[in-house]
Amino acid sequence: MILTLLVLVPLLTGLVCWPLRHRAVLERLNLLAFALIAALALWLGAEVYARGAVEAFGGFLRADALSALVTGLTAFVALACGVYAVGYLREEERAGKINERLLHRYYVLTPIFVGAMMAVPLVNNLGLMWVAIESTTLASVLLVRFYNQKSSLEAAWKYIVIGSAGIALALFGTVLLYFSAVQVLGEHTENGLNWSVLINVADKCQPAAMRLAFVMVLVGYGTKAGLAPMHTWKPDAYAEAPVPSAALLGAAFINCAIYGIMRFSALAAKCLGPDFSGNLLVIFGVASILVAAPFVLVQRNFRRLLAYSSIDHAGIMVAALGFGGKLGALGAVLHMVFHAVAKPLLFFCAGNVQQQFGSPYFRKVTGVIHVLPWTGGLFLIATFAVTGVPPFSLFQSELTTLSAGFAADRDWPAVLIVIGIVIIFAGFLMHMSKLNLGQPAPGAIRSVECPWKLGAMLFVAVPVIVLGLALPTPLYDLIHRAAQTIGNIP
Repeated sequence: MILTLLVLVPLLTGLVCWPLRHRAVLERLNLLAFALIAALALWLGAEVYARGAVEAFGGFLRADALSALVTGLTAFVALACGVYAVGYLREEERAGKINERLLHRYYVLTPIFVGAMMAVPLVNNLGLMWVAIESTTLASVLLVRFYNQKSSLEAAWKYIVIGSAGIALALFGTVLLYFSAVQVLGEHTENGLNWSVLINVADKCQPAAMRLAFVMVLVGYGTKAGLAPMHTWKPDAYAEAPVPSAALLGAAFINCAIYGIMRFSALAAKCLGPDFSGNLLVIFGVASILVAAPFVLVQRNFRRLLAYSSIDHAGIMVAALGFGGKLGALGAVLHMVFHAVAKPLLFFCAGNVQQQFGSPYFRKVTGVIHVLPWTGGLFLIATFAVTGVPPFSLFQSELTTLSAGFAADRDWPAVLIVIGIVIIFAGFLMHMSKLNLGQPAPGAIRSVECPWKLGAMLFVAVPVIVLGLALPTPLYDLIHRAAQTIGNIP
């Protein structure tokens, strides 16, 4: 029942919260649900580590190593955001920015959003995976427009329009995938969209239909991941959503979209060979990195800066997948794990700064480390971690990705990735050094930090630091198995 509970617990929590209005009850129910799914995700990881893939309801729900990783990362981010949201929303309420109705909306929609994300890696059927990804959009768009301001309504409108166009293409791609396989499914026609069935017959699928299916799916799910040029919704959504919701979008939801691309990439590579899908993935990945780099340099809003950082990291994951081979698949999965662990800390620190200084603009904020010492120090750690400075773990995944590029004789894409990463690092360092280490405004005094928000930041900071020093054997084993799955490596 682990697989079932991972999906049902957050969904039922949202429904239970619907008729309730007391803030303390809503907070406790959300925290309890997220703690429970974190425990269940850990249990699922242990089961997959010990037994291999696990199934429920005759293969309707299925979890292999990749599924277990995405589930665990989603649960980790959800729990961290749940803790942070308590302090963040209380402060927003005290400042008069939200009322009881908006508070209620957040605590109803967030567990539903998390439940939809949980379903993405656990449903075996690729059609139902599409339904789950579309469901995440329907829940999260209301969180993007949370504050009901003109800018947030515009961001939500852009998000739903661009996202709907992308998800429609992904649906067409999924239908074409089934069409490409229907002649070879035989007695498995009724389960013909199950990934575990398709991967066994992918080499016999119709190549022309598979080729078109992969292009549509890559563009469709690439829109959700924020790959260039389908990325334009991200800066607005990340800047307008409440910080815990933006962190869920930037550290958990992105993995659901990349997960979908990984599943289809494995099928396309087995049917068409690695070159077709690999070339497309490298083009979109490198383009995303190069598009993000100049915007990082000239960015004025640190909330929007985090969006361009996510576009960059989505590009790295997709490019690594495109490079292929053992190193490419390993680099993609490593980067997914390390990015999901590190990114929430950056969002939480940005949220603290915005609430303390009343602005998300760099020109209005300086000397954070003097006013909020814990936030300022952790902001610098998060900056170094997310930009891949050694010894932080993202340096390892980026190095693995670059090694995969050179090993695959894709020297120019690898060089362009290096150039993009260096520019982004320089931009982050320039912005964050001024924001954190500059002189505070006259009269600024040291503030007491909220225990809820600080607790959430420390909860994330510990694995960020630990994973830079050592990767536990069970976690590495799951990562290695996941890489074998998506790389079609025996």
